Amino acid sequence: MKPKLYFEDFVPGSSATYGALPVERAEIIAFAAQYDPQPMHLDEAAAAKSLLGGLAASGWQSCAFLMRLIAEEFVAHSAGMGAPGVDEVKWMRPVRPGDVLSARHTVLEARESKSKVDRGFVKFRFELMNQKGEVVMEQVNSIIFARRGAAA
Repeated sequence: MKPKLYFEDFVPGSSATYGALPVERAEIIAFAAQYDPQPMHLDEAAAAKSLLGGLAASGWQSCAFLMRLIAEEFVAHSAGMGAPGVDEVKWMRPVRPGDVLSARHTVLEARESKSKVDRGFVKFRFELMNQKGEVVMEQVNSIIFARRGAAA
């Protein structure tokens, strides 16, 4: 499958929204049991007494939810070549059982690579939103994309 999106397609200021990922209670608990075994992610009674005020997904699981949406709806259809890391992650609201998540990306910057002419770096702000349109998480990072015509 030929990629649809290349470096040149990302214009600073442009944005796109995609996805509808339902969050289930069982997957919150299963993720927490394996990767973030804190009471507010494992037990409803303990979670009710916590800062979160009820059962909520781990922030790290929220990152995984965002990655799934980005990969399925966006990166899988691009000439993405990987990412050099994440600059910033903010967990702003709890992700609850029954939430339906979507993602929005905004292009902050696009710059050609100085050392490799076949690629460029696109810096994004990604927002993970619940069904009410509330931003539950924000992430800023760059992704490397092949340049059109330079990708084989």
